[in-house]
Amino acid sequence: MPVGSKQTNRQSAPHNTNWVHLKKQAQDGAPIAFDPDVEPYDPNDEAAVVAYWANATITRGRGRPPLAVKRPTLNMRVDAEVLEAFKATGPGWQTRINALLRDAVKGGMLRP
Repeated sequence: MPVGSKQTNRQSAPHNTNWVHLKKQAQDGAPIAFDPDVEPYDPNDEAAVVAYWANATITRGRGRPPLAVKRPTLNMRVDAEVLEAFKATGPGWQTRINALLRDAVKGGMLRP
C-alpha cells in the first residue's frame, strides 16, 4: 500500500434519489408527501415548518465518542525495518503494536 493512502472497509450507500424528478416537482409546486404518524410536521405548511425549526436543537458530535480513559499520544522512534514489518500487516498496525506492548506488560516482561 503506498504511503499516505488509507484503506477503509466502508461501502458507499447506493444513491436511489432521482434529483431531476424532485427538482421538477419543486418547480411545479407539487406538494410534498406527508405521513403524520411518522413525520414531526407537515412540510407543506409553512407555519408548521417555521415553528418546528424555531424550537429544534441540533447536536452532533465530532469524530468518535469520547473514551472513558483517554490514551496519550506517543512519539516513538523504532528501527525502519520494524516499522515496515508492522505497516506491511495492513490497517490496524498501530493497534497491534499497542496489543503487543500491553501483553508484554501484563506478562511481566516489563514493569509498569
